[in-house]
Amino acid sequence: MPLNVPKINALKAKDKDYKISDEKGLYLLVKKNGSKYWRFKYRINGVEKLLSLGVYPDVSLKEAREERDSARKQIRDGLDPSLMRKLEKAGSKENTFQAVAEEFLISNSHKWSDSHQLHIKQCYERDVFPWIGSRPLKDLTAMEVLTTLRRIVDRGALETAARTKQFIGQAIRYGVVTGKAERDVTQDLRGALPSPVKGHYNAVIDSKILRQLLLDIDAYQGSFVVRIALQIQPMVFARPANLVEMEWSEIDLEKAQWVIPAEKMKMKDRHIVPLATQVVERLNEIYPLTGKGKYVFSSNQGKVKTGHISRETPGAIIRRLGYKGTHTMHGFRTTASTTLHEKGFNSDMIERQLAHAERNAVKAAYCHAEYLPERKQMMQIWADHLEALKTDNVIIGDFKRTG
Repeated sequence: MPLNVPKINALKAKDKDYKISDEKGLYLLVKKNGSKYWRFKYRINGVEKLLSLGVYPDVSLKEAREERDSARKQIRDGLDPSLMRKLEKAGSKENTFQAVAEEFLISNSHKWSDSHQLHIKQCYERDVFPWIGSRPLKDLTAMEVLTTLRRIVDRGALETAARTKQFIGQAIRYGVVTGKAERDVTQDLRGALPSPVKGHYNAVIDSKILRQLLLDIDAYQGSFVVRIALQIQPMVFARPANLVEMEWSEIDLEKAQWVIPAEKMKMKDRHIVPLATQVVERLNEIYPLTGKGKYVFSSNQGKVKTGHISRETPGAIIRRLGYKGTHTMHGFRTTASTTLHEKGFNSDMIERQLAHAERNAVKAAYCHAEYLPERKQMMQIWADHLEALKTDNVIIGDFKRTG
């Protein structure tokens, strides 16, 4: 007779394992320890096989029968239920978040610059894959993504958390269009993260605090390569991604300038950065260590072998020095821009040095060398001012301008 719940619950352990049949090949295997396992016995192509359907009561009688009926339908269609289960498990490995994200990177590689693709890959490998990379994409929940992002928020990297959420969502949406996910769960996370103000980065403006920050950077006892990067950034105020990717082939020490190729720039426009004497001195200082390689700030540490230090590393050091929520690597751009504007330097010249997008077609028509002699002078004056802050505690009111 078919099983029922009272009869199943009344089954007791015996000296050895035994079976109690239900119907249509389904039975319970009662183990010596009292555990009860669902099994489905069937034949396909003349061969008898067994399919495990779970443990009672985790899998109820009703659920076990439904699983049996599904397997019987597969058999009628000429499919082996055991083989189909193995294929399903293999497919689930191919449909993990990491597998789909890596496929997403490859499929879009022709649309992106090498640096942008590398940036997304680094975000995945550093902040995402270790936590949710092995999760089947169809089972990934919004809470799992949020927990992953909060780890980034907890280290003070709000911009990175926001970008990473965007990158996770892009991979999931790729999974949706390729049939590997049903919906983008990151849509449920709107407003769940602290939102950095768009276009704003924490930056030190007060000269006394800036002086202490510069002194703290000079006193940093960690990586020599990272310290030089931190010392140079205030004087060139480049975008952090451009700084860490600085190549020796882009540097002309005799002309004292750094030429960033268009493909590395946000606006896809070749950019010239005049180098103050203090910057040239530090480049000469690091040259014996990294000059034979490609990158000025070379490093082969970390999981992602880029050849240069991570764009996140200098910012992490600034936070570690005690400036979390006060200043960022990008903030050096704000510091320079604010002070130079206050002291009367030509606004167009400052914007050109920041490589900001021009607001009209006339300005956009100017070449990358626009205001170059004036910018060279401005960059030297700015570097001299920063150096004087450290040595003489000069107040910003003594800052002199030209041009």
